[in-house]
Order: sequence, then structure tokens, then C-alpha cells
Amino acid sequence: MEVLYKRCCGIDIHKNMMVACIFTSVRKKEIRQFSTMTEDILQLVSWLKETDCEMAAMESTGSYWKPVYNIFEEEQIPIMVVNAQHIKGVPGRKTDVKDAEWIADLVRHGLVKASYIPNRD
Repeated sequence: MEVLYKRCCGIDIHKNMMVACIFTSVRKKEIRQFSTMTEDILQLVSWLKETDCEMAAMESTGSYWKPVYNIFEEEQIPIMVVNAQHIKGVPGRKTDVKDAEWIADLVRHGLVKASYIPNRD
């Protein structure tokens, strides 16, 4: 399959924590866990900037994605919010790390479509 983004990130968000998986090359990935507090979201933003992330994506689970999206938008990090129903993977993939990897892999190959989010105006 064709790789559209060599450096991309998948983020699995929950109420109090999020797991991020960044592919930094064809075969190299890095996984980190963050809380959903503003300070940790900014650490995630710094990490994405350090790795020259081309695109990040996260599930639109509840309203947990909103603060992350707002900070990413403010920091000009390219981000996609994806409908959770569109990225459900193979049954049995139910760890946060595997979910983050799965989202990153789908983004990497351009297999997800961003949900419509109106601009701030």
C-alpha cells in the first residue's frame, strides 16, 4: 500500500488519558501516554513538532477530542477528527496502544476521512 504520510500520529483519547503513536519512518514508531490536562496536551504538541509530524488523527469519541483539537488548531498542527465507526478495526484490537497504532496506520495510508468541523468564525 502507498504511504501518504511518512510522519504521522494516531491518538486514542479517553477522559483522563490519551495514547499517541507516531510513525517517524517506514518501519519506526514511537508510543507515548499523556494525561488530558492542558500541560500534557502541549507536551504532545511539542513532541509532534519535534518529529515533524505531517498529519495527526484521533477518534471523535464523546467530547474528549475538543480540547485537543482546539490546542492543535491554535498551534497549527494538522489534525483530523475521524468518526470512530469508520476506523473500527479487526475484532480483538482493544488496547489503547493498539488503537493508537491502528489510527496512525490508517492515516499513514490515507484510509480515513476527516469529519467536518466548522471553523471558529
